Amino acid sequence: MATTVSETAIGIGEILNILPHRYPFLLIDKILEFEAGKRAKGLKNVTINEPFFQGHFPGHPIMPGVLIIEAMAQVGGILAFKSANVTNKVVYFMGIDAARFRRPVVPGDALELTLEVKKSRGSIWTFKGEAHVNGTLVAEAELMATIMER
Repeated sequence: MATTVSETAIGIGEILNILPHRYPFLLIDKILEFEAGKRAKGLKNVTINEPFFQGHFPGHPIMPGVLIIEAMAQVGGILAFKSANVTNKVVYFMGIDAARFRRPVVPGDALELTLEVKKSRGSIWTFKGEAHVNGTLVAEAELMATIMER
């Protein structure tokens, strides 16, 4: 029986233990929901203090689409890592398909990133990812990752 974890179950401390990313490349703040082998929902609070806003449309700050995809991939990495129940391994992002950007993400937005497992075979995982702000779809993509030795 799969369980959904409470908001505090996968906080930033555990995320830092799983992902090798650090500032400015760690793009998720916490995992809101987690269902092993099936889905995860993460949160990225977008603030004006992000370093990329200095050069990405100064005066009209917009979060770069590739960073929205990277944030999705990080949630997918947590999903794969925790579902596979591994240690001393790392999740590598392998591919992006069917990426679409629906509306700009701006400072003040809370980006909810939902990843669903499409397929898991051995160490290879494929996901359907969606990013929402206030319930509105802002981006989507199909992602692929693998779990490997560090």
